[in-house]
Amino acid sequence: MGILDKAKEIGDKVSESVATFSSDEVIANTVIKAVEKQEKVNEILNQKGSNYRVADIELGMGIPPTVTFGVRRVKGVNDEITNKPKSDSI
Repeated sequence: MGILDKAKEIGDKVSESVATFSSDEVIANTVIKAVEKQEKVNEILNQKGSNYRVADIELGMGIPPTVTFGVRRVKGVNDEITNKPKSDSI
C-alpha cells in the first residue's frame, strides 16, 4: 500500500467520523449526558457547601468532540447565579 493510498484511507475514516459526530442523535445524546453531569456535579458542590456551580455547557462537535463546563459563583442560600463583578464602594 502506497503513501497516497494510506492517506486516502485515513481521510475516509476522518470523513466517516465527522458524519457520525454530526448526527442529530449523537448531538442529542451528548447534550443529555452533559446536562446529567452538570446536575450531579452541582449536587456534590451543594452538599460540600461550595458557593460555585456549573452554570454553562459548551459542546464542540469536532475531532475529538469536547464538552466545556463554565463555573459561576452563586448567591447565598438562594443559589442564584451572579454574573456581576464585585465593586468596591468608597
